[in-house]
Amino acid sequence: MKKKFKMPHLLWLMLGLVVLSCLATYIIPAGKFAVDLNGKILADQFEYLGNQTPISLWQGFCLIKDGLVGASTIIFVVMISGANIHIILETKAIDDFMNWSLHKMKDKNKNILIILLFFLMAYLGGFGGTDALIAVVPIGLLFSKKLKLDPIVALGVTTFATLIGFGTGPAQQATTQMLMGIAPYSSFFTRFAYMNFFIIVGIIMVLSYVKKIQKNPENSLMYSEGWNPNKAENKDNINENELIKETKISWKTFLILIVFFTQYLIIVLYPLLGGDNSKLFNVMIAVLTISSLIIGLLGGMSGDELGKQFGAGLASMAFIGFIIGLAKVISLILNDGNVIHTIVYTLTKPLKFLPESVTNIGIAIIVSILNPLIPSATSKAAILVPIIHPVAETLKLNLNIVIVAFQLGDGFTNLISPLLGWMVGSCVMAEVPFSKWVKWVFPKVIIFMLLSFALIFILTITGWTGRF
Repeated sequence: MKKKFKMPHLLWLMLGLVVLSCLATYIIPAGKFAVDLNGKILADQFEYLGNQTPISLWQGFCLIKDGLVGASTIIFVVMISGANIHIILETKAIDDFMNWSLHKMKDKNKNILIILLFFLMAYLGGFGGTDALIAVVPIGLLFSKKLKLDPIVALGVTTFATLIGFGTGPAQQATTQMLMGIAPYSSFFTRFAYMNFFIIVGIIMVLSYVKKIQKNPENSLMYSEGWNPNKAENKDNINENELIKETKISWKTFLILIVFFTQYLIIVLYPLLGGDNSKLFNVMIAVLTISSLIIGLLGGMSGDELGKQFGAGLASMAFIGFIIGLAKVISLILNDGNVIHTIVYTLTKPLKFLPESVTNIGIAIIVSILNPLIPSATSKAAILVPIIHPVAETLKLNLNIVIVAFQLGDGFTNLISPLLGWMVGSCVMAEVPFSKWVKWVFPKVIIFMLLSFALIFILTITGWTGRF
């Protein structure tokens, strides 16, 4: 019996890329672009050096320290962001708010219920998305059974919604922005606007399917799997009172949520209100640290418990920080070996005569193809940014639009990725065969991608700068 292919652990993938980068300096002809007095690349002035400047494997591994130091600011921001998210999750403020919201709307009109639940889940994914949100699938199952709808609807109002929010949310690409040399959370309001646009499109998709199976249950993709609205049974003994608890929201919970969302607002508004851009990371780390402490104390944590949870949150992102450092190592190797310019020159030659909008859409397509194989957005950014960034600069692309292309290419194919535990685990929990899920969601992914291309095209031709 043949073993199924399994993607190597991210550590081995990144170390493998370090090795390949070293080998590339022996094989790829060394070359350099000319630069102006400000150090900017002159895209029309490239020449081969005529000799190789290879980086040995030992030299490459010796650059790990330099890579970690070079990426240290980003690493620390990512780690402190991890601590911030971990602490608010530990206070259960988000859980309480969700339970309170769901309990309030559980007896509403069916379509209103689906719309409100979808928005709630999408926002949860957009601002606090992790694979731990698999835990909300039973809520979707309860509602689908109560409304005599199939398990695909259960996934539609939970995992489908959370992944749309996660894939388009304005807070989800901060690491990619930092790797690209752009202020984190820049163009927050534009991203927030298109996140809501995609949420509304997702709601229409789910409501259309609901209408279809209500008209004829045999239209359900789960009908052949034994689902029948007239014979719906609670075989899992899902207790509504356990899942949808009547929760009273305390003033502390509201304060925690206000502090959590206000921190993003402060970070976003700081440069817009005339703050020193060179101090943005200082401000960001200060705001995240202070808000973490306030949230923990409002959540009733003792000093010792808060310190423990802050440390746990930092530790949860330490490996990602190391991976970001390795990504910097790859850049250093390709740069010191004088092959990064050759790679960029080769990649940009066929793109020079294409409209900028087509090039940006091409980036989205490349990322969307790679996404099912490398589901982690941070990992993908670490792997691709060292190549995409210099390509974008050489072609004089708007880096904010490149980030949008990266985000939208990265976001929607999560819904069909067989390697994303969040998606596959949700299907297992809902007892929906993955093939059935892909059959339902694949056309929707295509629609989302086409809408993404249209959005990228519009942002490009209108000269969007990414300021708002």
